[in-house]
Amino acid sequence: MTSLLHAIQSPADLRQLARSDLPRLADELRHCVLDNVSKTGGHLSSNLGTVELTVALHYVFNTPEDRIVWDVGHQTYPHKILTGRRERMPTLRQFGGLSGFPRRDESEYDTFGTAHSSTSISAALGMAVAARQKGESRHSIAVIGDGAMTAGMAFEALNNAGVEECKLLVILNDNDMSISPPVGALNRYLAQLMSGRFYSAAKAGAKNVLKNAPPLFELAKRLEEHAKGMVVPATLFEKFGFNYIGPIDGHDLQSLIPTLENIKHLDGPQFLHVVTKKGQGYEKAEADPVAYHGPGKFDPNVGLIPAATPAKTTFTQVFGQWLCDMAEKDMRLVGITPAMREGSGMVEFHQRFPKRYYDVGIAEQHAVTFAAGMACEGLKPVVAIYSTFLQRGYDQLIHDVALQNLPVVFALDRAGLVGADGATHAGVYDIAYIRCIPNMSLACPADERECRQLLSTAYAQNHPVVVRYPRGAGVGAQPGHDLDGLPFGKGEVRRQGDNLAILAFGTLLAPALQAAEKLNATVVNMRWVKPLDVDLLAQIAQSHERIVTVEEGCIMGGAGSAVAEALQALQIIRPVLHLGLPDVFIEHGDPAKLLALQGLDAAGIEASIRRRWL
Repeated sequence: MTSLLHAIQSPADLRQLARSDLPRLADELRHCVLDNVSKTGGHLSSNLGTVELTVALHYVFNTPEDRIVWDVGHQTYPHKILTGRRERMPTLRQFGGLSGFPRRDESEYDTFGTAHSSTSISAALGMAVAARQKGESRHSIAVIGDGAMTAGMAFEALNNAGVEECKLLVILNDNDMSISPPVGALNRYLAQLMSGRFYSAAKAGAKNVLKNAPPLFELAKRLEEHAKGMVVPATLFEKFGFNYIGPIDGHDLQSLIPTLENIKHLDGPQFLHVVTKKGQGYEKAEADPVAYHGPGKFDPNVGLIPAATPAKTTFTQVFGQWLCDMAEKDMRLVGITPAMREGSGMVEFHQRFPKRYYDVGIAEQHAVTFAAGMACEGLKPVVAIYSTFLQRGYDQLIHDVALQNLPVVFALDRAGLVGADGATHAGVYDIAYIRCIPNMSLACPADERECRQLLSTAYAQNHPVVVRYPRGAGVGAQPGHDLDGLPFGKGEVRRQGDNLAILAFGTLLAPALQAAEKLNATVVNMRWVKPLDVDLLAQIAQSHERIVTVEEGCIMGGAGSAVAEALQALQIIRPVLHLGLPDVFIEHGDPAKLLALQGLDAAGIEASIRRRWL
């Protein structure tokens, strides 16, 4: 049997197939996704769950003239394969290869760049209104998951869209699973019926019972629409001004395609509720969609297997253990995460302290202000959040936490470059955007041991403190078991050299020490960006002729800028070389390779210093 998938170079080819061929195409597409992700790593469960929906959308709508916006976008591998990128899938998430998310500069079918959640409805509405204003007759479709629907931005967009007469279709992909278990009242509402089978069966059964009693049957028909709103989420979305359709089985092409074809001819904003299963078609992923959410390379016939030898303890694991230990000691501690329980290392804390664990859903703004409210009442909130996601709660960080000087600890994971997820997830701006806020302090541990110690230091303060640390492991410095901290706002000299001093912030201390051996340079582990250890800086500046700052963050406004400002305030004039990340977005690839390309490995640091002075 010839392959249907290999004959498809674009959705135009897909639309030439008979509808009866589509289930077979979906099977081939699912196999293609599984085969490629097993070799490159990447998001798997979410992509296996959207195969039929992707096929149906490109089959019914005239893409790319009709716009599809995929929320988050980690479920777009089938979309990439059907839109001319099948042969490039072996390069997925690798340096110079395909992005793991939609990118406008990668394909005309990627109509909007996504990777953070809950932006799709806003973007698709903007496109739909623009089409109306330009007199163009095309559809805009937002595909959003039930997890992403918990964010306030999604509801802001729904509220706006309901009053616009435009060709907008919002598809709620309801798979009852985010990266962490879904939470909140909306999810509870959606979960009342899962696939709609309960409602459909109940309605059919009632009609069979009542059809022989005409008066009761007529009464039931008149009450049906009102009762429906008590069982399914139609009422909620219809109050926003949408025409609600569903829920329907998102894996049944015989239901999806006629429904989408009918929707094409309806006026005004439409809302289609489809129910899918993450990991669909691959038993191992169906059984454990969390484990298969973002696996590395694996054998599909065997599945994921534990590492043969224990890996080094990661910074995330260090945080998770510290959180549990501190919670044992201090009953005031509460842990907060915006839907990243696993990613932030809070699974054990949740299990051990369920009444002090709060997953607020994909709602970073709310998470920050929620923590502020708790701090007002004497609790000690610890917000575990990725650097890239704290950006989404920036106003709340300033207005609700810092302005009121509330003692909230922010455990900032994924600081620096993150590798395969690329620019959308890189935590490269936090130093710059945090250090400019009054009352905020910012610590940069150099290794795993310091991470635990600085978390304790941060927790002991009576004002907001951020501790930033990277993804993965560092040099392997084994953390202790105590909860002792380090001196607040103080660094240390790690190597004494001649007239050149390297001031290292965070985990780049290790390559700085290696480079210093070749240069006979002094190396200072600064530890704190704010407050900067000005006394130590003054001593170093007075005893060294040249200064280098090294950080895994943006140079503009970063730690190096803090050093330059402090030297100016001290009226000490010294040449300073700032090494960090340039004013460009760093693309996806192996983290070590990316750092080397930016000159932030040992060889790169040495080479930059030699070019400048030696």
